[in-house]
Amino acid sequence: MERRLIETNGVRLHCLIAGSGPLVLLLHGFPETSHAWRHQLPSLAAHFRVVAPDLRGYGESDKPRDVAAYRGAVLAADVLGLVRAFDAERAHVVGHDWGGGVAWTFAMRHPDALDRLAIINCPHPVSMAKALRSNWRQIRRSWYIFAFQIPWLPEWGLTRDNARALRDMLRHSAKSGTFSEEDLDTYARAFTASGAATAAVNYYRAAFRDGLRPRAPRITAPTLLIWGEDDLALGKELTYGMESLLVGELRIEYLANTSHWVMEERPAEVNRLLLDFLAR
Repeated sequence: MERRLIETNGVRLHCLIAGSGPLVLLLHGFPETSHAWRHQLPSLAAHFRVVAPDLRGYGESDKPRDVAAYRGAVLAADVLGLVRAFDAERAHVVGHDWGGGVAWTFAMRHPDALDRLAIINCPHPVSMAKALRSNWRQIRRSWYIFAFQIPWLPEWGLTRDNARALRDMLRHSAKSGTFSEEDLDTYARAFTASGAATAAVNYYRAAFRDGLRPRAPRITAPTLLIWGEDDLALGKELTYGMESLLVGELRIEYLANTSHWVMEERPAEVNRLLLDFLAR
């Protein structure tokens, strides 16, 4: 496993790199780092050139202070820069949670640089925007998005007492045994680093300030959506009716008895689905 700092779009992103072949980018979500892909990297690296960055604001990557530095267009430009940094014209992009949000935006803004798109437990931005206006069940589930708009208080709550709240959130929202104490230590240490908590929360602040437009370019890339059905924060109904948002092939795989942390909870199944989809 190679570790490298890659300069892209005005920031340096710390990346885990393995394998050779067509380029695959693995984008983690909140509140994790590239460590989230520890079960996928060896499997995918047998067939692909795999790059798992710490997204801007996370892990060992740069952490700009301004909320505007975490707008969707900026994050998508980071991904485009990674594609170019590895001398590729196109890449497969896989994203989970906020990494999925970045991947959706990348697919809409830079379709010529995308080969295949795989999303894990992250709704299309248009679906999420509609739900936050009309689905009271999802609005209640998404209380934290609104709470994160408060200055400094969310960061304090998540990082105090050695990130106890963050550890508890991960531990109690996943199936038993998903995260080891070492995993929780890894995420807590990264999240409590200088500027990291504010950067992570700024993803939500930037999205809230931007708003999500009801219309968006239809996605042309073949798309795989993997969805853990026991997600406490995101309802399965967010996956319904997505066909109108895509032009290309859409395949949805629902995993029963699986929480939001799909690739860490069901690594063998996720690896099988990704390899089958990306190798076509």
